[in-house]
Amino acid sequence: MSNIHAENTLIYKTEKSVGELSLRPFDLAADIQILHSWVSLPYAEFWGLNGATIEEVKQNYHDILNDGHSQVFLGHIDGNAKFLLELYNPQHEAVGKHYDVQVGDLGMHILIAPAEKKISNFTFDIFSYIMDYMFSLPQTRRIVVEPDSNNHKVHQINKRAGFQHVKEIDLGHKKAYLGFCTRLQFGASKSLALKKSSAQKEFAHNSIHDNPNLATAHITDEVWQQVNRQHISKAISEFAHERLIQPILIDDRQVQLIKNEDKITDRSVGIQHYVLATDDNTEYYFKAQLLELNHWSIDTASIEKKVDNKIEKLDSIKFIIEFQQVLAIDADKLPTYLEEISSTLCSAAYKLTTERFDAKQLTQADFQQVETSMTEGHPSFVANNGRIGFDSGDFQSYAPEAGNPIRLLWLATHKRRTSFSAAIDYDYQSLIEQEFDLTTRKHFAAILQQQGLDIDNYLFMPVHPWQWFNKLAHIYAADIASNDIVCLGYGDDHYLAQQSIRTFFNISNPEKHYIKTALSILNMGFMRGLSSYYMRTTPAINDWLNQLILNDEYLQHQGFSILREVAAIGYSNPYYENSKVKDSPYKKMLAGLWRESPVNRLENNQRLMTMAALLHKDLSGRAVVAEMIQSSGLSTASWLTKYLEIYLAPLLHCYYQHSLVFMPHGENLILIFENNIPHKAIMKDIGEEICLLNTDIALPEDVQRISIKMPEEIETLSIFTDVFDGFFRYLSELLLQQCDFSEEHFWQLVATCIEGYQNKNANNPELVKKFKQRDLFDSEFAHSCLNRLQLNNNQQMVDLSDPGNSLKFAGTLINPIAKFRIDKAQDPVIRSIRQINQEAEKESV
Repeated sequence: MSNIHAENTLIYKTEKSVGELSLRPFDLAADIQILHSWVSLPYAEFWGLNGATIEEVKQNYHDILNDGHSQVFLGHIDGNAKFLLELYNPQHEAVGKHYDVQVGDLGMHILIAPAEKKISNFTFDIFSYIMDYMFSLPQTRRIVVEPDSNNHKVHQINKRAGFQHVKEIDLGHKKAYLGFCTRLQFGASKSLALKKSSAQKEFAHNSIHDNPNLATAHITDEVWQQVNRQHISKAISEFAHERLIQPILIDDRQVQLIKNEDKITDRSVGIQHYVLATDDNTEYYFKAQLLELNHWSIDTASIEKKVDNKIEKLDSIKFIIEFQQVLAIDADKLPTYLEEISSTLCSAAYKLTTERFDAKQLTQADFQQVETSMTEGHPSFVANNGRIGFDSGDFQSYAPEAGNPIRLLWLATHKRRTSFSAAIDYDYQSLIEQEFDLTTRKHFAAILQQQGLDIDNYLFMPVHPWQWFNKLAHIYAADIASNDIVCLGYGDDHYLAQQSIRTFFNISNPEKHYIKTALSILNMGFMRGLSSYYMRTTPAINDWLNQLILNDEYLQHQGFSILREVAAIGYSNPYYENSKVKDSPYKKMLAGLWRESPVNRLENNQRLMTMAALLHKDLSGRAVVAEMIQSSGLSTASWLTKYLEIYLAPLLHCYYQHSLVFMPHGENLILIFENNIPHKAIMKDIGEEICLLNTDIALPEDVQRISIKMPEEIETLSIFTDVFDGFFRYLSELLLQQCDFSEEHFWQLVATCIEGYQNKNANNPELVKKFKQRDLFDSEFAHSCLNRLQLNNNQQMVDLSDPGNSLKFAGTLINPIAKFRIDKAQDPVIRSIRQINQEAEKESV
């Protein structure tokens, strides 16, 4: 290591809460006296120089300063010497013999002066300052530490700064914990510290339990009216889309009779006036534009409710009651559905009052800032934020929009009740060593040993704190009494809940795995448990699919990949696994899985965002997709062409080439952007939502459950329903409204993408035959309805073992790309659109 700062001047000055910190190179002659006074004291026992004479300390540092790979600095606070910093190249030290040293590794030792008085954050301010300095050196990629195994105080400081101790090593003069911290880990620790500090200050002054009114602080009359208006707009749009209700078009003469002329402000082509009436003289008037796929684009501000011709406030819960019979909600299911609606409204009110970033800012925000900023949830479901089971405190602790870091609970579960499975390149021990700091592993082991239990008989399982306190602690009491389940306490790492509510992203170390846990709350048509049975085969399914993708030249070219669920664990409760007990959520209360992090896939100038985020609108109504396109420097057509090539084209290939379909909705797709231009797509949530359709392909035993028989005529709904109706319907509306990009242009691009894929495979007779048999250019397709599913059964709307027979249909939808079939697209306007889009495609390439 070169001596970067040889001159005897102060360097790297920074203000911290403890004062101004700075460094200067250690002066052997001038500084040895103060250093000797520090290392001689008992508090510095781990420095290894207790009892040494001043000459011995001087000789020791003479050797260090002249070994050619070390540097020593004296640190100051407000001009007073307060700490010593040693930097070294691990390659030339004993520690380098215990691991594979990487380019950019930099070791450090820190000695802090004896405390004169207790100062809050004194040690950690110095520690983080030193870390800042070390990572300011461009050659530093990772910091290495090897504290004494018994120096528990330093272990905690290391972990707080982002280090993970991976193993115990023998350095001869001491036994030490080997630890590492990357630039990303340290950045995550600083971000987490800010979040925790902000949360602690807020909690100190605004504890929801000390002040119960805070549970409803976001619910004011003005906000409540606003979210009810927005929600009724969505309800009318989605229920009309599914043909559950039928708004009636009003001509101009009728409008003037019913409403004052000065209220009719928009005579734009395509926007018309409608009324939706009940049998009890209740009427809803509004303006809307009917778009492709029977999508009702409603002017939310125009909605007006009249009862006996008198204006009333909009009330979404009352709206559901008014249309109960039309919506065919069973009387016994109505109260639960109303609770889901009420919870959805409360969630919307909270989001409305806590916006952190607008749409433009989200184009530069990090992955989790975007994730916790989402306001919509699933765009198709009217009751999409039910979360029945959460109380108000749980909502503010665990809901993704609350953005609160949480730590997961960990259980030790006995192997006689627990199944663990892992991907081919994983095993339990390596996973645990990767996920847990060495100090935590030892702590958990000590808890078992103190109870006379053998750690070799147990496996560690992640648990959502809510699940433990509200379900497991009493429902699994017999297992706890028999020591089949032992609560180990909280882990070190902090996580953020994702939009999928039971999946957690590690913000302490973003390179570590996501963790998905069972969560027995009712949300959007399902109790959000995890099946222990499914967990046994989930890694094998992910391995099989991943290998298929890696061996597929086309998918590799498109950059398409999956986030593997690399390990899964499930506990079988002997009572609920009894043959007399039918399948129920009680069998899905204790399971978890580990999923790869997408952060490890990023390169320079790249960022992550779920596809769902494109549809997000900020409080001003501005959509993220519009800002992403504007910031990219590309035309709308060019940007969309890139997007369709990385998202739609791989899905087409998986279906036509491999008979594979996913659940490719917005939250299940993570997009990699390069300078805000779509670059790659990553599919997640594989184990529960992948199907191999109508094929006799031989599968490994652990993978066979993904093979299902489905009526062949509805196979293409994997594209029509999940992609066209479930995502493109909303995307095209935003493009029309905010990018001045017509529906015709958008659906032409979709058609061009499909045609492009088919043309690339025109020499493959089997695929050409399938293109004709499963024609995506058919004039119409069956209208599969999601809200009808939830309204029919809001406890379990789909039988996952037979999804095809669970579907609810409402006639057909006109296929928006049918008119763009090559042999039909002779219309001059369509030809012009095709030419414009083809030029845009060339530009994007």
